[in-house]
Amino acid sequence: MSKSGSLFTPYLNGTVETVRRGLAVVQGRRFSAGAGIIWDENGVVLTNNHVLGRQNPIVTLSDKRQFEARILARDAEVDLAILKIEADALAPLTIGDSTNMRVGEITFAIGHPWGQLGAVTFGIISRLTHAQTRGPRGVVPIMRTDARLAPGNSGGPLINAAGEVIGINTMIIGGDQGMAIPSAVASELIKTVLQQSNKKDDSYYEPKHTPGWGQENVI
Repeated sequence: MSKSGSLFTPYLNGTVETVRRGLAVVQGRRFSAGAGIIWDENGVVLTNNHVLGRQNPIVTLSDKRQFEARILARDAEVDLAILKIEADALAPLTIGDSTNMRVGEITFAIGHPWGQLGAVTFGIISRLTHAQTRGPRGVVPIMRTDARLAPGNSGGPLINAAGEVIGINTMIIGGDQGMAIPSAVASELIKTVLQQSNKKDDSYYEPKHTPGWGQENVI
């Protein structure tokens, strides 16, 4: 291994461990689970909409604490769901600016593929594009990566080399490409939802007529 590689490895190990502390397991359906991102220290957790079923999900943190989450919002058009847990001593992830990402930049996908908690795969941003939806937005920006995804990665972070969340892993395209919703899209949705929830404690946000896009292979 080169000297530069040996110097980079400890940094990468530390980055991964930091991200794992802000990663949750979201049990939204009886026989399946996805990942969740601890978004802030107030207990907001972000995951994919398709991870959830009809009941309030159970969120398990990296320290094994479990909480029944309250659903603050579900938006099928961008396949995101915002949860709230009543917990302290949380380790929120650092949210990066996805609008600054460029094709060819290094990415890491972290999640729970096939039940392997906190597994990491490596790749690059292979394409920045848009997906057509059947909702009012019409199109949503997406990021494509060759970091390998599998069932259990849904709702987990796609991070850059600095350990910042720049996407939310959502589905597999064409069998070998991962797709993520950019962090900028998630940030805007969370901002809207939290502004509404501050007005009324029991508020619930779910846009009308948002059936999502033609999902090729959700994970």
